[in-house]
Amino acid sequence: MLQGDVDRLRRALEHFASTGEPDWSVLHEEIEVHDHDIPDAGEYRGPQGFARWLEDFGAAWSDFHLEPEDYLDAGDSAIMFVRMRATGAESGITVERQDAMVCAMLDGKIVRLDYYNNREQALEAVGLQA
Repeated sequence: MLQGDVDRLRRALEHFASTGEPDWSVLHEEIEVHDHDIPDAGEYRGPQGFARWLEDFGAAWSDFHLEPEDYLDAGDSAIMFVRMRATGAESGITVERQDAMVCAMLDGKIVRLDYYNNREQALEAVGLQA
């Protein structure tokens, strides 16, 4: 992974955390999202699929906030660790956990994003131990 790619991911996540809007310029036109936290998640492909994933993810919460914590160069991918704080839309229960996104890059853009609800799953996905 190039340092420029990791920096681009950092800026994109900070942009999302502060605005609630994705940085569309960092998403590859053929992006695939695989959410390992949503039971029976559908396929999310392309910018429209990414937008649908955000809607599906957000539907479970009355509000949520992702706070960037750390970034790890994992060779062919980068892992973004985030602190997720959310309140269940139906339950009203507040959740705080460390989530992670494994991002594969192509031409400086995210071509695949795998979302995990914990650090250990993300590390295992790229062949590293927690």
